[in-house]
Amino acid sequence: MKDAEHAGAWQLAWWKFRKHRLAVASGIVVICIYLVAAFAEFLAPQGAGDYSARYTYAPPQQLHIWDNGEFGLYVHGYKVRVNPESFAREFVIDPETKIPVGLFVRGAPYKLWNFIPSNIHLIGPVKAGQPMYLWGADRLGRDMLSRVIHGTRVSMTVGLVGVSLSLVFGIILGGLSGYYGGGIDTAIQRVIEFLLAIPTIPLWMGLAAAIPPTLPPLQVYFMITIILSLVGWTGLARVVRGRFLAMKNEDFVTAARLDGAREMSVIFRHMLPSFASHIIAAVTLAIPVMILSETALSFLGVGLRPPVVSWGVLLQEAQNIRTVATAPWLLLPGVAVITTVLALNFLGDGLRDAADPYSD
Repeated sequence: MKDAEHAGAWQLAWWKFRKHRLAVASGIVVICIYLVAAFAEFLAPQGAGDYSARYTYAPPQQLHIWDNGEFGLYVHGYKVRVNPESFAREFVIDPETKIPVGLFVRGAPYKLWNFIPSNIHLIGPVKAGQPMYLWGADRLGRDMLSRVIHGTRVSMTVGLVGVSLSLVFGIILGGLSGYYGGGIDTAIQRVIEFLLAIPTIPLWMGLAAAIPPTLPPLQVYFMITIILSLVGWTGLARVVRGRFLAMKNEDFVTAARLDGAREMSVIFRHMLPSFASHIIAAVTLAIPVMILSETALSFLGVGLRPPVVSWGVLLQEAQNIRTVATAPWLLLPGVAVITTVLALNFLGDGLRDAADPYSD
């Protein structure tokens, strides 16, 4: 009890957050996802663009851990059969063929973080050239697991960078609106209401369709991020405005003014830190919205485009019902999206409850 009496706001919020087991578990999942994004080249068995036309639409292989009672990783190979109904060539698992799989194997060369050259992969076939498709292959014979891992970096950074830009817009415009009030507040709130009145997806599609198709993939990536940020700052701005309106007449703000502090100092050194935990919770809840937005735009073909690999780009393969019927593993990027969005939402709920002193 004595510790609680002398603990600071951040310590109390941490103690409260630890009691939210689902949020803690979700936080661990989110950290793991961002680690996958950071070390994508090392974790992926193959490069994002590596393909083998010989194994188009190859089904997923099961990774076996024990070989004749001893520890040994392997997958079964493939054999080809002709479908008696459609007369199409199909791959089936051949239980008589074993393909040894190893850890920290040498494979396709890459540059980790674009400056550390290496060819070591966490997992892969011991003998180069042998097929290993744990999540199956797509229409070009590209490994779905590797492409989902590489897509994690793009999708997660779009959400993080987009929310960071939205955070800057939201804090500046929401802070000015709540602190000064009057005509500034009216003008900013009318802009927010105008943006909120426009249907979100058509607005995103209209802005994304204006991006020239000849732009390099990296510029398209930044343009999509900026578009999502320009539309996504409104909710955070209203949160910041409400907190500023509630605090601008508090005693500690008045004391800072009387002490001669400048207005920017009052805002950024005294007012913002007092509800930083609320901002963190709002940002955490905004990241999944950004991820879903990028996924939706890329799925519809007006967002990121190949050769960029994101979860939305990968889901473009799942637009064909016939393809999905014969290769349902093409929907696995959607599982990654759902898992990430749920984890971020649960984490955001836990942070919001921990930051709220009046919640149970």
